[in-house]
Amino acid sequence: MARLGVLILLALLGAVAAQAQTTPPPAPRPRLRFGFYKHSCPPAEVIVRDAVRNAIIANPGLGAGLIRMAFHDCFVQGCDASILLDPTPANLRPEKVSGPNFPSMRGFDVIDAAKAALERFCPGVVSCADVVQFAARDAAFFLSGFLVDYKLPAGRLDGRVSLESEALAFLPPPSFNLSELVDSFKVKGLDIDDLVVLSGSHTIGRSHCSSFSDRLTSPGSDMDPGMAFVLKGECPANPNFTNDPTVVQDFVTPDKLDNQYYKNVLNHKVLFNSDAALLTSTQTARKVVENAFVRGRWEKKFAKAMVKMAAVEVKTAANGEVRRNCRIVN
Repeated sequence: MARLGVLILLALLGAVAAQAQTTPPPAPRPRLRFGFYKHSCPPAEVIVRDAVRNAIIANPGLGAGLIRMAFHDCFVQGCDASILLDPTPANLRPEKVSGPNFPSMRGFDVIDAAKAALERFCPGVVSCADVVQFAARDAAFFLSGFLVDYKLPAGRLDGRVSLESEALAFLPPPSFNLSELVDSFKVKGLDIDDLVVLSGSHTIGRSHCSSFSDRLTSPGSDMDPGMAFVLKGECPANPNFTNDPTVVQDFVTPDKLDNQYYKNVLNHKVLFNSDAALLTSTQTARKVVENAFVRGRWEKKFAKAMVKMAAVEVKTAANGEVRRNCRIVN
């Protein structure tokens, strides 16, 4: 009997070993690292920064667009430049043409300019996904008066999938309440602090009237009456695709990346329901106050949150590539 038990045990061990040999190993996690292009393309980050600087000198609004682009890219398919892909006969509806991105997203030409310069110096080396995140970082640097300054690990690969439906599913709309916002960030591995801190990017840029027009007439809106009065003069009563002007998101410092947004939240002078929602819980309201009045806190937190966000769901060699043209897959 003892001999029979040993034989059974050996047989079981052999089966387990055989199964282990046939089970594929888990896919390697991509490793982002600082100075990723130090040897393969030394001027990479300088090239991107020059393209961003030139764009912001011509139009500060493009800097706001680049920061927004990084966010919209990472929340759909991860940080993989899927937002840059143009429609093709095989995919007529990529992220780029989705409601959250079209026609409001700006900065595509800046990415194109940076990528073209990179291809001249280091063809086939620098991914579009890294260019998007470098450009957002550099835009934050210039628009903040050099106060938001951080190093960014690189090594992202470009994705091959881009779907309008996923943009609609994963990008939180301005109508979201706090619990919906928290859930949408949690799905991407981001927490409540990240939500409050990254919302601060609404201190720059512009918004279409259709994104907040309901707050101008809703009886339950807490928008400052004076601000609502001004906005009613700038926005049509029923904005539509052919009549949907834009207004600045921060009327105090519209072209400066600073903590004015949080003061606007406290004064009920923000456009979106998702902005006003930050005051609907004690936890987030406290963070708003801290970001509004503790000097330098928000800038440091924003830099940290941008690095964290830029690592969301990055691609591996199995499902990514380095595109030669950011608008089409290789």
